Amino acid sequence: MSRPHDSHSLSVIFAGTPDFAAESLQALLDSRHRVIAVYTQPDRPAGRGRKLTPSPVKRLALEHGLPVHQPETLRAPEAQAELAALDADLMVVVAYGLILPGEVLETPRLGCLNVHASLLPRWRGAAPIQRAIEAGDAESGVTIMQMDEGLDTGAMLRVRRTPITATTTGGELHDTLAALGGEAIVEALDALAGPGLAATPQPEAGVTYAAKLSKAEAELDFREPAAAMAARVRAFNPWPVAWCAFDGDRLRLLMAEASGLSEGEAPAAPGTLLDHDGEALRIACGPAGDQVLRVTQAQLPGGKALPVSELLRPRAERFAPGLRLGHHDEEASA
Repeated sequence: MSRPHDSHSLSVIFAGTPDFAAESLQALLDSRHRVIAVYTQPDRPAGRGRKLTPSPVKRLALEHGLPVHQPETLRAPEAQAELAALDADLMVVVAYGLILPGEVLETPRLGCLNVHASLLPRWRGAAPIQRAIEAGDAESGVTIMQMDEGLDTGAMLRVRRTPITATTTGGELHDTLAALGGEAIVEALDALAGPGLAATPQPEAGVTYAAKLSKAEAELDFREPAAAMAARVRAFNPWPVAWCAFDGDRLRLLMAEASGLSEGEAPAAPGTLLDHDGEALRIACGPAGDQVLRVTQAQLPGGKALPVSELLRPRAERFAPGLRLGHHDEEASA
């Protein structure tokens, strides 16, 4: 990649929408580089009143007096002309939410860089943070990528890694990767403004796709293995939040771990509440009901997310051993 004419700082168009992107925008604002304009999704209805609400990136941009553009599409010639008129060195794209056509990718002198929340080529696509935890990956990270017209297929410029532990939630990994992304994109721009930056093509092996999250996935099926369920509980915290049917309500599960039956304990129908030890709900799971999902944080409708020890204190009678949780179609499981 060639060195720009100005070797001190770069003029940057920033395109992003959610909190994850706002971290990178803040990092660029704190750097020596110049953010000259911000692109973000149009304001959307939010909250109970469905009031039009600006994105986190827009709010941050306005706080810093930056011009904000919110086109519905970047395919329109007038939107492309407006972007070209900014005459930026490059465009930084972070969870923007709009497809960038080839004309836009080629407009800035140094092209468009993307902050992607995975170790590419693993977990290209919409929900890389949650899918990495759900799959039981030992690590995740961020990749700074030179954008092309494929889905997260561009050459890699910077990679930063972080471990995924047995207690890492989707929210925690989101926050970690947002901070790493901000650091990495500034490192990439510093290199571009100085000695240059080597681009490494993504390997053809190891490609996986991170499908968009849906609320329908959040309902647990206790016939699944305990380890898979525990991973999904952590991945889906804080959204869409794993849940199961419970005594006519929905019990939301926010932290869980895989465990096994106690010595001498018999298998039970998947979804059976075996007992609670004061710190956790122990729920039989797996195809044979011989595994245990140990739930340590949960939430009842209208209540707060609580450690199970606090959830049980005033309502232990509702969590009687032998209670079946979840929906069970005995014919379907036969």
